[in-house]
Amino acid sequence: MADSLDIVQLRTFVAIADCGGFGRAASALHLSQPTVSQHVRLLERKLGQTLVEKAGRQAAFTAAGDRLLVQARRILTVHDDALLSLDVSHERTIVIGSTETAADQILPQLLETMRDAFPDRKVQFLIDRSTQMEDAVARGAIDLAIVLGLSPDAPGSPVGTLPLDWYSAPGWSPPTDSGDPAESVEWPLVAYVAPCGMRQRALEVLTAHGRTVTVVAESTSLEGVIAATRAGLGVAAMPNAGHPPDGLTVRRDLPSLGLMTLRLATRRGLDVEIEQVALVALEEFFATHTVAPPPLVSIHPSSF
Repeated sequence: MADSLDIVQLRTFVAIADCGGFGRAASALHLSQPTVSQHVRLLERKLGQTLVEKAGRQAAFTAAGDRLLVQARRILTVHDDALLSLDVSHERTIVIGSTETAADQILPQLLETMRDAFPDRKVQFLIDRSTQMEDAVARGAIDLAIVLGLSPDAPGSPVGTLPLDWYSAPGWSPPTDSGDPAESVEWPLVAYVAPCGMRQRALEVLTAHGRTVTVVAESTSLEGVIAATRAGLGVAAMPNAGHPPDGLTVRRDLPSLGLMTLRLATRRGLDVEIEQVALVALEEFFATHTVAPPPLVSIHPSSF
């Protein structure tokens, strides 16, 4: 038997019942559907029982799932009443998370706007990868976060788009085929450690154009990706917010990676005024920092 149950996972479990399925629960909680599924799997592992079973295209609670649902509602009611009585929702610090790739360009303007709107409150920032930010928002560890949305089921409200571009050191040259079909040329890629949406997009695009891809360097930080790319180890896929990182150049001779969406994910119960101020600030940023996507170029797999 589990010694403790996670409040966030229980809230997800109840939302599945209240919303009528995993997809609707994900939308209501501002989570991705895989995250909702993971919460259920973690509960099942902790309790050692199957809680939800597939019934055709639908999901149905098992007898154990029905019993947990009753207890989960009781637990959440007591938990939320305790928070309300302790006035936790009125903490003075506003905690904002941001993916590294958006922080340099967006956070200064967002910080100024939040300080002007809430002069009596502190604003604290936490910079990390999108996957970690999404989890922190779901757990209520941070109030809101700017995350990359490369998949249709990404959580949060869309606030703007940026081109996803290829970057390399100025003197770097792509590998060339030897002409022998039996010899496969390996394409060197610099990327974030998986899981990473930008890494996945780069792999998919290069593979679709007939390249054999090798991740020659990977890092958990943006600084590491930039450093390895600047050293000429390979190409990297990163968002273009108006100017390339120092020591790198945008490659327009490679196949288009398309656009990526920046989204604002907010924790459950966040003051609506805080969310609205952040949304307006981000929308104003993108209105004045529009970056045109690269021209669409038809590139044959053998031409790069």
